Amino acid sequence: MELSSPACSMHEADDQYMGYAGKDELIIFLNELLEAERAGARVTLESARAAGSGPISDLMRTVQQDEARWCGMLLGHIKALGEVPSPQVGAFYGEAMSIADLAERITFLNRGQGWVVRKLREMLPRVRNDRLHADLSEMLRSHEANIALAKNVVAHAS
Repeated sequence: MELSSPACSMHEADDQYMGYAGKDELIIFLNELLEAERAGARVTLESARAAGSGPISDLMRTVQQDEARWCGMLLGHIKALGEVPSPQVGAFYGEAMSIADLAERITFLNRGQGWVVRKLREMLPRVRNDRLHADLSEMLRSHEANIALAKNVVAHAS
């Protein structure tokens, strides 16, 4: 009896067959994250300016630097996959900037950070590329840390 997929041929199976995300799915995912990170970077930059100085301004500048860093990382991976990155800014930007109270905006920003965390947790087990997996894992840890930091700043600002 001949096996239709012998164990020695498993390395030849494509990523999707093995349960990993295919290139098209990864590009859609990375562009979705890129648009969200751009929105977050703009919200935090403008919020830092509005706050002037103090703990909220410091928080927003810290998060803004991270958001910009992740934009760069995502751009690099999209280009490495041979695709053109989305030029869009996520709708989150407009929604967040419609919130005048900075503490409420930070709470809303944290919900957006939580969305990114959920998306990353869902996708990470399906990312086969070691470098991309490591970068997305680091992005996940960074977003989790920023959520905790923001909760602390808002709690002490109230």
